[in-house]
Amino acid sequence: MKIEKDRVVSFHYTVSEQGQEPLESSEGRDPLVILVGHGNIIPGLESAMEGHEAGDKFEVDVAAADAYGEKREGLSQRVPKKHFGNQRLEPGMQVILQTNFGPRAVTIEKVGMSVVDVDLNHPMAGKDLHFAIEIADVREASAEELEHGHVHGEGGHQH
Repeated sequence: MKIEKDRVVSFHYTVSEQGQEPLESSEGRDPLVILVGHGNIIPGLESAMEGHEAGDKFEVDVAAADAYGEKREGLSQRVPKKHFGNQRLEPGMQVILQTNFGPRAVTIEKVGMSVVDVDLNHPMAGKDLHFAIEIADVREASAEELEHGHVHGEGGHQH
């Protein structure tokens, strides 16, 4: 079965900045499971998967614009230090900050006595990425998965 919109795909991945060492991999873990065509992964990777099927292995380069977007200037924010708990903070660190819109990955820019300056860009914004992909499985999505816009059950969302 080929990958196309509204199919559920299980896959392993290794991602790196182009020409660099791997940043993250699913090796040794369960595969990532997504519903294609519903914004569950970056657009450049999703479009590169179309037409592939279980067992396929391939590599693809995804430009920043089709990954996490270009790095945007002016996305710094000053946050009271108390929102970071007792974490030891240093410039360049990436941490998860709880916001009114849910958890958000931020990069520490500057640590003051009572406030912390953070960069709200995604940590991979502005980076051209290289992916090594292995498609583990492709299946039809259930009506409930299509209605909710994400995978349910094993590897997916639990309601």
